[in-house]
Amino acid sequence: MSNEGLSENEQLDVPAVSLPVIDEAPVETVVETPVVETAAAPVVVPSLDDSSLYIHRELSQLQFNIRVLEQALDESYPLLERLKFLLIFSSNLDEFFEIRVAGLKKQINFAREQAGADGLQPHQALSRIADLVHEQVGRQYAILNDVLFPALAKHGINFIRRRYWTTKHKAWVRRYFRDEIAPIITPIGLDPTHPFPLLVNKSLNFIVELEGVDAFGRDSGLAVIPAPRLLPRIIKVPEEVGGPGANYVFLSSMIHAHADDLFPGMKVKGCYQFRLTRNADLSVDTEDVEDLARALRGELFSRRYGDAVRLEVVDSCPKHLTDQLLKQFGLSEHELYQVNGPVNLTRLFSITGLDSHPELQHAPFTPVIPKLLQNSENIFSVVSKQDILLLHPFESFTPVVDLLRQAAKDPHVLAIKQTLYRSGANSEIVDALVEAARNGKEVTAVIELRARFDEESNLALASRLQAAGAVVIYGVVGFKTHSKMMLILRRENGEIRRYAHLGTGNYHAGNARLYTDYSLLTADVALGEDVSKLFSQLIGMGKTLRMKKLLHAPFTLKKTLLDLIAKETAAAAEGKPAHIIAKFNSLTDAKIIRALYKASQTGVKIDLVVRGMCCLRPGIPGVSHNIQVRSIIGRFLEHTRVYYFLNGGDELIYLSSADWMERNLDKRVETCFPVEGKKLITRVKKELEAYLTDNTHAWVLQPDGRYVRLSPTGNQNSRSAQASLLEKLSAPVITAR
Repeated sequence: MSNEGLSENEQLDVPAVSLPVIDEAPVETVVETPVVETAAAPVVVPSLDDSSLYIHRELSQLQFNIRVLEQALDESYPLLERLKFLLIFSSNLDEFFEIRVAGLKKQINFAREQAGADGLQPHQALSRIADLVHEQVGRQYAILNDVLFPALAKHGINFIRRRYWTTKHKAWVRRYFRDEIAPIITPIGLDPTHPFPLLVNKSLNFIVELEGVDAFGRDSGLAVIPAPRLLPRIIKVPEEVGGPGANYVFLSSMIHAHADDLFPGMKVKGCYQFRLTRNADLSVDTEDVEDLARALRGELFSRRYGDAVRLEVVDSCPKHLTDQLLKQFGLSEHELYQVNGPVNLTRLFSITGLDSHPELQHAPFTPVIPKLLQNSENIFSVVSKQDILLLHPFESFTPVVDLLRQAAKDPHVLAIKQTLYRSGANSEIVDALVEAARNGKEVTAVIELRARFDEESNLALASRLQAAGAVVIYGVVGFKTHSKMMLILRRENGEIRRYAHLGTGNYHAGNARLYTDYSLLTADVALGEDVSKLFSQLIGMGKTLRMKKLLHAPFTLKKTLLDLIAKETAAAAEGKPAHIIAKFNSLTDAKIIRALYKASQTGVKIDLVVRGMCCLRPGIPGVSHNIQVRSIIGRFLEHTRVYYFLNGGDELIYLSSADWMERNLDKRVETCFPVEGKKLITRVKKELEAYLTDNTHAWVLQPDGRYVRLSPTGNQNSRSAQASLLEKLSAPVITAR
C-alpha cells in the first residue's frame, strides 16, 4: 500500500488527538498562516455552494466498498476472514446495483434527472460508476483466483475446477448430478412458443448453445437452465473421493459437465453461467395506501422481477450470446460484467465458518457483562440507581434482552413500548414481547415495515405480536421509524416509574455481535418522559411535544445540530478553542456540510469518523483545511453514532440512531440522547479518541475523494481502536449464564 502523501497528514493528525482538544484549537486558528500563504500566492476560496466541494454520494459509497475489498489483501486478518471481506464486497455491490444504480436509471428513464450538491447528473454518475466497478470487479476475481484460493489450498481447502477432476471425481460428480441435480432442474428451450423465461433477481442461470433438432423438430439452438435456489452452490466432495481436507466443486461446474444429459440427442456447443440483477427498491405510495402491510406483501413479490440493472456473465461466454442476453434484458454494453469465476460469489459464505479450520478465523470472544449487572438478580434495581452504558459487541447485548424478559414476568410492570426496525427472524426480543403480551402487559410495538430487505421478516413478526395480543403500529406515513427505543412502565411504591433503553443500533442480537453500537439503560425521569412523549407522537395524534433532553428527527435534531455547529463557529471567531468530533456511518446532508465548511473556515477543529459515504471534501485550503475525515474498516462493522462538541469547555456528547444524511434528519423518526455524568462523558470521549488515533485500520479521505490507509510510521506503535476496545472491555472472558 502506498504511503504517498501520508506523512504530512499524520504529522497534523496524531498530535491533534493525543493532546487535549483545548490546547490544539488555537494552533488551528492562528492568523499568521494565511499571511504566509498570501505572500506566495493568494488562495482562491470557492463559494460554499460550489459543486467542486462535494463528492457524489454513490461514488463515495463505492469507495467504501473498495475499502472493504482491500481487507481481503490484509494479511493481519485470518484467511477465511479475508475471504469473508471479499464476499461482503459482492453482497454490498448487489445492494448497490439493486437500489442505488436502479434509482439513478429510474431518474433517467422518467426524465427526472436531478443533480445533487456535487453537480453530477445521473447519466454522468452511471458512467463513472461503470468504469470504477468494472475495474474493481476485475481486481476482486484476481484476488480470489490468484491470492485467496492458492492460500486456502495450502490449508487443505480446495475448490476443484473441472480441468483438474480425476476419474474418481468425474464418477462421483456424474452420480451426484444424476441423483440430486437432474431431477429438479428444468431446462427451457427458446423458440416462439417458449419465450425467454422470467428470471428471478440474482438467481444463477445458464445460457446453452445447442446443435441438432429435438423430438418436435425444433432447432432454435438456444436454451436456458435456471439453477434451483434450494441447490447448494458449492458441494463438498467426500474424503474417499477427494482425499483429505475440505474439497469442494461448484454446482456450475457440475451443470457444465453434464449439460448434454439435459438435452438428449442434441449436442451442447457451449454452456455459460450468468446472473441478472434487478431493481429491488420497493415503491409503495404510502399516501395512497389504505393498508400498508397488504400493499407491501404485493410489492415483495414484484421485487424479484424488477427492471434489469446489471448482467454478470462468465468471461468464456462468446460475444454473440452476451449480446443476445443484453438485448433480452434491455441492457447496454457498460452494464455487462464478465467475470473469471462463479457469478454468484456470495454463496461462498457457507464455507467461511468451517468448524475444521478455527485457526483461519477470528478467535471467539465472550462479550462482557458489567460487574454491576453480573451480581444483580433484578436489573430494575440497578438501573433505578444509575445509568448503564454498554458498547456492543465488546459488552454483551444480553442485559437489554434480560431487561425485557424481566419486564415480561414482573408483576409490577404495567406496559412496554418498543420500536422495531430490524430484529431478525428468530428474535429473543420479540419472544420477550410475546411473553409480556400473553402475561397481560400492555405491549405496543412500532414496527417499521419498510426496513429495506427486512420487510418480509417484519410482516411475520408483526403478525406474531398481534396474535399474542400486542398492539402493532406501522410507524408514521411518509417517515420511516428508525429510532431505537424501549419504554417500560413499572409501578413502584404506588407511583409509576419509567425505565428506558435507547441505542444507536437495532434490537438484533446477531448484529450486536458484529456491529459496534451503544446502548443506554436509564431510569432518568426527564429522559423517560421524553421517550414517553415520542411514543405518544408515533402511536397517537397531536402536536409536537416539547422535549427536555431528547433530540428527535424530523423535528429538533437537525436544527440543534446546526445550532451546536454554529456555536463552535462563534467560539472560534472569538479566538476561543472550538472542536467538533463526530462519528457516524454517512455524511451526505449538504446543509450540514456547508455548516461544517463555515466552521472550518472560522477555525473550528473538526474530526470526523465516517464509515461509509462522505460527500464532504476535507483538506481544501480556505474551506476545509481544519477538517479531517477518516474511515475505520475492521473486524466489526462500525455503527455507533456519536457527536461531540467542546461547547466552551462544558463538553456535550450525544449518542444517536441518526447519520448526518437528509433521509435521517428530514424523513425519518430518529432519536438523539445526551451522555450525562462526568464518568460516562469521559468514557465515551476516550473511546471516540481511540478511533482518532487508530493507525492500522484507518483510511484518511483526501481532497480528491481517494482514501489512503494509515500505517504506523517511524517509531510509532500500531494502534487499533477495535483491538484495544476488545482487549479492554471483553477481558477477562466471562461466560454469562
